[in-house]
Amino acid sequence: MTSTAANPGSQTPSPAIPFDPNASASHPVGTKLGSDTTVHKVGYNGRPGAFADVACRTAFPFADRIALPSLETTIASTVRGEVDRILLPCENSLVGRVPDVHRIVPDSGLHIVGEHFQRVEHCLMAPAGASLASIRRVRSHPVALGQVSRLIAALDLEAIAAPTTSHAAELVASCEDPSEAAIASDLAADLYGLDILKRNVEDDPHNTTRFYVLSAEPQAAEQKTQLLTTIVFRTQNRPGCLYHAIAGFAENGINMTKIESYLVGGQFVPSRFLCEFEGDPATPEVADALDTLARHARELVVLGTFPMASRHLRNRSEEHLSSWGTKPPAAFRWSDSQQEAGR
Repeated sequence: MTSTAANPGSQTPSPAIPFDPNASASHPVGTKLGSDTTVHKVGYNGRPGAFADVACRTAFPFADRIALPSLETTIASTVRGEVDRILLPCENSLVGRVPDVHRIVPDSGLHIVGEHFQRVEHCLMAPAGASLASIRRVRSHPVALGQVSRLIAALDLEAIAAPTTSHAAELVASCEDPSEAAIASDLAADLYGLDILKRNVEDDPHNTTRFYVLSAEPQAAEQKTQLLTTIVFRTQNRPGCLYHAIAGFAENGINMTKIESYLVGGQFVPSRFLCEFEGDPATPEVADALDTLARHARELVVLGTFPMASRHLRNRSEEHLSSWGTKPPAAFRWSDSQQEAGR
């Protein structure tokens, strides 16, 4: 991995694109996402060995990876032209939305040009000579510790929080104490010289993190691929406003894969929505749906249109639902006693 100094002659990126229903639908001229001739440097928030580092190595195997200390500096590195792309985690299959990303990205001026799904495979690691019998404490990021609760209970370990999984691995390596262990990636074990005592120790085998790939400039998307579009919008806080704003998606047969509200400006109202749907604003159906939304929205910004990485990952939960038959499992059913209590 190489490091790049800040570029004093940096340029301001093209801002995220407000939707204009009167503009002609067209794509900017660009190169294919992930082209090794284009993406020379990719940045991520974290330290070497973090799962974001693993994601960068997988998504851009021939690019230099730049580790950056915070979400803000990671975004700024793209704005200043120090990296060609950045990968930011946006959601996890177990814990849901990643904090701060949804708040910062819409106002960053960056464009979402891709997505990457990274399987999270936790490893239990310790200094040379340690064993499952010798370890007493395990360190990792709080989210990672929560994802290996069965292991912690089975080995009766004291769980100690660390800033990141890679921080934990680095700290345990420096201690050289056979009673200390860490939960991190196998890459972290290799980088910091730790022995892996047990692999794939996560409670849920489907632990996956989704990353946005962001760029200072929008990129052209190949028409033959299945596309996703991400937007943010605001509506008036009154009955029926959201219903009418998004009605155009159903009317045009557009599959909305995500819609969620989050707070901005210190107001306890759903003042901003992030929405993702299948389709391209250049097509008449999507343009009509966005036109309907724009008529009911106080703000509408297209953050990016990009190739869908994996339909199978998105449909896995639907496959599980269909396997339930006519009734979901008992844990998901609203019982008669609950109905009576709610009356």
